[in-house]
Formats: sequence, C-alpha cells, structure tokens
Amino acid sequence: MEKYLQIKELFEQNGNSEKAAAMEKYMRNRFKFYGIQTPMRKKLYGNFLKIEKKNKTIDRDFLDECYRDEHREFQYLVCDYLRAMQKYLTYDDIPYIKTYIKSKQWWDTIDFFDRIVGDIGLKDKRVDALMLKWSVDEDFWLRRIAIDHQLCRKEKTNTELLEKIIHNNLGSDEFFINKAIGWSLRDYSKTNPQWVKNFIDKHKEQMSKLSVREAGKYLDSK
Repeated sequence: MEKYLQIKELFEQNGNSEKAAAMEKYMRNRFKFYGIQTPMRKKLYGNFLKIEKKNKTIDRDFLDECYRDEHREFQYLVCDYLRAMQKYLTYDDIPYIKTYIKSKQWWDTIDFFDRIVGDIGLKDKRVDALMLKWSVDEDFWLRRIAIDHQLCRKEKTNTELLEKIIHNNLGSDEFFINKAIGWSLRDYSKTNPQWVKNFIDKHKEQMSKLSVREAGKYLDSK
C-alpha cells in the first residue's frame, strides 16, 4: 500500500485538469485521468521502476492496487512495470496477467499486453498453443492479442501460427479485430513482403477492406 500511495501522491501533485478532460474525451469517457501525458508520467515513476528491477521480484499486491484505481495512469503504470520486469515473467505468469487483460479493457492497454505476452512466447513455445486458443475466444480483446502478439518479431515470426490465428478471425465485423489483422500483416510485410502478398491473394475475399488496406500499406512501394 505504501508504494501505491507514494505514486498516487505524485500523480495528484502533477495532474492537469484541462489535459485530463481532453484525455478522457479521447478515450470516449471510459476512464478518469489525472491529465499526465506519457513523458511526464514515465519520468515520475522512472526511479521507482529502476529500484523494482533491482529487487528482481514482481510485486503483485502493488500491481493489483494500481489496477483497481479508477485513474487510467495507474493501468499504464502496471503495463510499464511489467515491461520493465519482462525478463522475470514466465508462462506461469500469463493467467495472472490475463486478469488485467480482462479488466478495464480498451485498445490502449491491450496493445501493451500483446507485446508482454508475445515476449514470453519467445522464451516458451507453449504460448503458441495458448494464442491459438485465444484466437477463437469469445472475448475479442483476447483475440486481438493473439493476432498481434508476434508484432516486431521480424524473422522470428511463426508464419504458420500467424496464418492460423488470422484465418480464425476472418469474416469478423469487429473493427478492432480487422484493424489488428491489418497491423500484423503490415508489420510482417517489412520483413517478408512476398509472404504477405501471397496471404492477401489467398484470403482477400474473406478479409475486410480495412484489413486489406492496412496490410498493403508498405507493399505498394516494394
């Protein structure tokens, strides 16, 4: 509780009501904000994260307190904390991380968690099967994480897995799914444009226009 209260005091001291209103509007008034933009927010708890990394232990009680807070900056802190402690995360931590994924869901935190889970997958191949399972979950945010968990892997991308996961989500009318499909293909097109071209040619009739447009952004110049 002490660490949480220390961070809360910092947030309260550095809040900006005008920026908070703008941030809340941008996030469709789903969450409250202190009005602390990313550079300042990270600066405020930068030293704290350095100390936590030296401790080499993930403080779950602290993270739980942060995630319960109604201000969105605290959920961002949880994401930054987990990224800072990435080397200590294992496959067995995913069910715990999933409790955050399932709470206060929106694209901003989901797009943190896809990288966190994805990096665990580079160390433990059991994540492949889990992502395949998540790719057909009724929760489309879990499906979005499955689709995008290999972002930035470049040559380490498991294309067989990527194709299966995307195929499981073709025909969706969910914006955040179709956008994720486009992003995953667009990102991989920087490494293997021919594979992405072949994928689009093979599945174009089932892909949404949004997915095709996003996927092809870098292909026109290749």
